[in-house]
Amino acid sequence: MKKSSFVATMLGTFSGMLFALGMCMALISEWNLFVPGIIFGGLGILMGLVTVGIWRKMEHKQPLRLSGKTVLTVMVAILGVLALGIGMCFCMVWGWMIAGIIIGMAGIMALLCLIVITRGIKE
Repeated sequence: MKKSSFVATMLGTFSGMLFALGMCMALISEWNLFVPGIIFGGLGILMGLVTVGIWRKMEHKQPLRLSGKTVLTVMVAILGVLALGIGMCFCMVWGWMIAGIIIGMAGIMALLCLIVITRGIKE
C-alpha cells in the first residue's frame, strides 16, 4: 500500500467516524447533545475535505476544479447519506418503520445514482 493511500484511509476513516458520531449526537434526542453533535459533524465534514486535499497533494495531482458536475455529485451524495440516516433514525429511534424504510430506500437510490453520475452509462 502506498503511503498516500494509507494516510488517506486513516484520515478518511477518522473523519467518517467523527461525522457519524456528530450526527448521532444531534439526531438522538435522548442524548441532549444537539449543538455538540452539529459541531462534531461539521468537524467530520471539514476533516473529510482536508483529507481530499492532503491525498491529492501526496499524489502530486492538481487541485480540484469546481464544476457543475462536481457540485451535483456532492449534493446528491449529501442528500443520499442524510436520507439514509434519517430513515434509520425513523426506524430505530422513533419507531416509524414504514416511513423510515421508504426514506432509507430513497437515500440508497440516491447513493446508487452516484455511480451513474460519476461513471456514466456505457454500452
